Amino acid sequence: MALCEAAGCGSAVLWPRLLLFGDSITQFSFQQGGWGASLADKLVRKCDVLNRGFSGYNTRWAKIILPRLIRKGNSLDIPVAVTIFFGANDSALKDENPKQHIPLEEYATNLKSMVQYLKSVDIPENRVILITPTPLCETAWEKECIIQGCKLNRLNSVVGEYANACLQVAQDCGTDVLDLWTLMQDSQDFSSYLSDGLHLSPKGNEFLFSHLWPLIEKKVSSLPLLLPYWRDVAEAKPELSLLGDGDH
Repeated sequence: MALCEAAGCGSAVLWPRLLLFGDSITQFSFQQGGWGASLADKLVRKCDVLNRGFSGYNTRWAKIILPRLIRKGNSLDIPVAVTIFFGANDSALKDENPKQHIPLEEYATNLKSMVQYLKSVDIPENRVILITPTPLCETAWEKECIIQGCKLNRLNSVVGEYANACLQVAQDCGTDVLDLWTLMQDSQDFSSYLSDGLHLSPKGNEFLFSHLWPLIEKKVSSLPLLLPYWRDVAEAKPELSLLGDGDH
């Protein structure tokens, strides 16, 4: 309080937010070189990037927790953009991985429900970006499965069906979509984008960031740099620069 009285507090600086919602590929995105960390670096002093990734989760569980993560509130609390990135676990084979598997139709319904929920809390479709699951390198992932004592529990052709369902939901709901499953396979050897056949390698993180950024940039391009550039701070009375409403 003494500091506030000495300097005069000014109005609170409100930081816009970008929310990343997904499974392990989102949870791990803040690791060194991760696509989420790259977004945070790109948007520093403009927008906070919030990682709400949950390793192992599918859309059935995601739909349940989303209202606990975002609720209707002050318009200043509304994220400038939300990414929804699920499917890697939903598309697991029912016989080999029944806990994570979600039937294809339910996956699509769950994605639609999440987009509709966001709309109900004043986050319109044009702020939402759906991301399809990445392709699966079966030979590499089978090695991981064997290490874990199980059979191959995913197939790339099945993941492709979920990717197509994600594309259809985006079209039906009017959101942006990033078709990673297709884009990554345009490369002759997409396995280099994956660290273990399923999760992203450093090259895969870079690939995702480079294709996602143009979609994000459209939604954040008008955001100003928060608080004045240091050369613009008044030397004699810095509070005149730092406590005003024109903080950019």
